[in-house]
Amino acid sequence: MKIDKTSVVYDFEKTSDLSGWSVIDDGVMGGNSKGNFSLKENSYGYYYGEVSLENNGGFSSLKYQFKEKDISCLTKVKIEVKGDGKQYQFRIKKKAIEKCAYISLFSTTKEWQTITFLLSDMYPTFKGKRLEKPNLMPSKIEQIGFLIANKTAENFSLKIRKIYLE
Repeated sequence: MKIDKTSVVYDFEKTSDLSGWSVIDDGVMGGNSKGNFSLKENSYGYYYGEVSLENNGGFSSLKYQFKEKDISCLTKVKIEVKGDGKQYQFRIKKKAIEKCAYISLFSTTKEWQTITFLLSDMYPTFKGKRLEKPNLMPSKIEQIGFLIANKTAENFSLKIRKIYLE
């Protein structure tokens, strides 16, 4: 299926500007986890680091903030990733300043894979707790991201090639 360019959120093969990307670790709450993000070979984003459980830590997140995108006529998000066999969250925020994120869990393999999420299946969370609110209703979004928080101390490695909406 041909990807409509207006639906591409980020394509690392075509864009090398990482200015909208940021890593936020549990250090904001006193933890010791350390995530890193860089562009590799102008073909993928490389998110890697170590999750620590010390000092009530336990997560690392990667966020991409962009100009508001209308997704009202779209139903799916697809990510092209290559992981380390661990579980991650894919996250969407309607407004970047909102505390609530809509998430879907996914497990990675050590091969490139395309993972599809239905937007309507993404459920709201805050600080790891599911909220008593409706799932994501397609509208407008300003932020996407990834999070690792498996309640274990571990190294992690996630390569991201493309994120797009259909």
